[in-house]
Amino acid sequence: MKVIIIGGTGHVGTFLVPRLVLAGHDVISISRQKREPYRNHPAWQLVKQVVIDREEADRTNSLGRQILNLSPDIVIDMICFTPQSARNITEALRGRIQHFLHCGTIWVHGHSEMVPTVETQPRKPFGEYGINKAAIESYLLTEHKQTGFPVTILHPGHIVGPGWIPLNPAGHFNPEVFKTIAEGKELLLPNLGMETVHHVHADDLAQAFIKAIDNRNRALGESFHIVSEQALTLRGYAMAMAAWYGKEAILRFLPWNQWKETLSEEDAAATWDHIAHSPNCSIEKAKRVLDYSPRYSSLQAVQESVNALYNKDLI
Repeated sequence: MKVIIIGGTGHVGTFLVPRLVLAGHDVISISRQKREPYRNHPAWQLVKQVVIDREEADRTNSLGRQILNLSPDIVIDMICFTPQSARNITEALRGRIQHFLHCGTIWVHGHSEMVPTVETQPRKPFGEYGINKAAIESYLLTEHKQTGFPVTILHPGHIVGPGWIPLNPAGHFNPEVFKTIAEGKELLLPNLGMETVHHVHADDLAQAFIKAIDNRNRALGESFHIVSEQALTLRGYAMAMAAWYGKEAILRFLPWNQWKETLSEEDAAATWDHIAHSPNCSIEKAKRVLDYSPRYSSLQAVQESVNALYNKDLI
């Protein structure tokens, strides 16, 4: 099959593109600019790389036409963030491809209400990102029902892996939190530290895309959560990371309004976004339908990423 992946040199594409090549597919990677993937792999030598600026192509409604000129069988869209962008590409590809896979987000659910959250629970998103992604999901699934558009949607959690900074036990992305834990210093957490985060290793998400392609007939018209086996509470996450460093976690808790004053506005905003969602999602459907089997727990994924940051002197 000829597979086009839009956003192929990003975090997930770094793992997904080699998997596609090794599975025997003819792969074209589309990105805004030519750049090296986060991790080198010999399979990239067999990949054609095409430069297309997604934002510019959406403004001119030319992305679908440019993709069709490459004669794909399968299109994987990693970087669609607005309903209009989804409409543009869908209208161009309708009836012309065998499978369209969209990367969504577990944030389509909004606040966690009943956990673990399953795919059939109502969508109550908040924030621009979650609202747009939920609207895209609704549009694509309606297209499948009404026109047979061959879509599958994968909803990842907090993507993590070597090459970038993982969401930390304080619910934001400042790597100093890991240093604080490693040095056995006191870590302040909001509230009681019982809010949750739910990671997924980028290679496990890549695995899920391959499984969705392999199980196309069962995956069409469906959405799937793609996360690790278990979510983490902030408290549990901090304690586990401390144990990994051979330390005992020293934790102190403050009410949100006090805690947010102890860090930057940017970090506080990131934490609020994550703890307000407090995701805890089920992967039973992905296991049953796609044979999805994550290799990494949340902690294993984070620890691999943190090791990579230390090796590059980024922490």
